[in-house]
Amino acid sequence: MKHLTLAAAITFLASPLLAGQCPADIAAIDAALAAGTELSEEDLATVQELRDEGQSLHDAGDHDASVATLAEAKAMLGI
Repeated sequence: MKHLTLAAAITFLASPLLAGQCPADIAAIDAALAAGTELSEEDLATVQELRDEGQSLHDAGDHDASVATLAEAKAMLGI
């Protein structure tokens, strides 16, 4: 029972932390795009789509998926 309670507490506390990470990731992506990049037009479009999807997931409350999606965009940008 202690393990179940601990797992529930960790999950409960982790959600707000992930929620706070999404806006920081979005801001980092926006800053990198504004600074310019050597990515192709196709890759830039993919990064923008991932950024927008991450924003939508964040707004919907799915922060785990948002963080993962934004991480893909950041990886493409090299940040």
